[in-house]
Amino acid sequence: MRALPELPEIETIRRTIGPLLVGRTLHVAAIGPHDMRARGEGRGSGGSRSSWIAPRELLDDARIDRLERRGKRLAILASDGRALVIQLGMSGQLMTGKEAEATHRHVTWGIGGRAANIVFRDPRRFGGVTPYRSHAALLEAWDLELGPDGLTVTAEQLTQRLSGKRAVKAALLDQTVVAGVGNIYADESLHLAGIDPRMRCSRLRPQRVAELAEAIRTILMRAVTHGGSTLRDYRAGNGARGNAQQLHAVYSRDGEPCMACGAALRGARLAGRATVWCAGCQRRA
Repeated sequence: MRALPELPEIETIRRTIGPLLVGRTLHVAAIGPHDMRARGEGRGSGGSRSSWIAPRELLDDARIDRLERRGKRLAILASDGRALVIQLGMSGQLMTGKEAEATHRHVTWGIGGRAANIVFRDPRRFGGVTPYRSHAALLEAWDLELGPDGLTVTAEQLTQRLSGKRAVKAALLDQTVVAGVGNIYADESLHLAGIDPRMRCSRLRPQRVAELAEAIRTILMRAVTHGGSTLRDYRAGNGARGNAQQLHAVYSRDGEPCMACGAALRGARLAGRATVWCAGCQRRA
């Protein structure tokens, strides 16, 4: 079973990479293999040479001001206004130190004043990078494409976005509803809130939405505290594995006993994704 890194994994990378980069200057040491094109800011999907990523867009000779995250997206912001968003996809990694000495490198940066390099690699190539000419352009794009961040989402924000006949699990996977929740933490949040993943959004009472918002924040923060979930490819910025997977109550546990009530967990596919829940703890009505 493969799972994309979600908010806790990206936040862990931000916390482990940030102290190495902030206040220092990046230098692009290598770009390759040359199968990664730049996205966004007026670039099309054609194959012209102009679409290849350029060193300046990769923050070459840029002093790093800070790292920011919304949902599953990580942005490196330079003091001159440039910004670079990194999305890990299914197998992407952003690491430094000896763990970065690996194949399938797309970009390698040198860190001014440090001997270590930082590497973005993505063997399956579902991730990528998106350059922005300004911090304002980056924030505008995020506001258009993403909902509120899962670590801070409120009941009011969730109420505004959970509507219609689609299943609540499907809604949580929509990054315009809440940014950062994927298959793992949608299952875990719904279990903690006691909500059946098949339940229609329109049937959720305000109190249930408030409980779900709190469950999302709780589950995500707990996973961040434990370094994210390492199921296969994910590693923190220092190469460490996460251990939040040891806390999963329902995800990928179809047929096993519920940790809360002991009933056998059920499984089905919702919105094209494997979904697991407890019929005893998660009432549909």
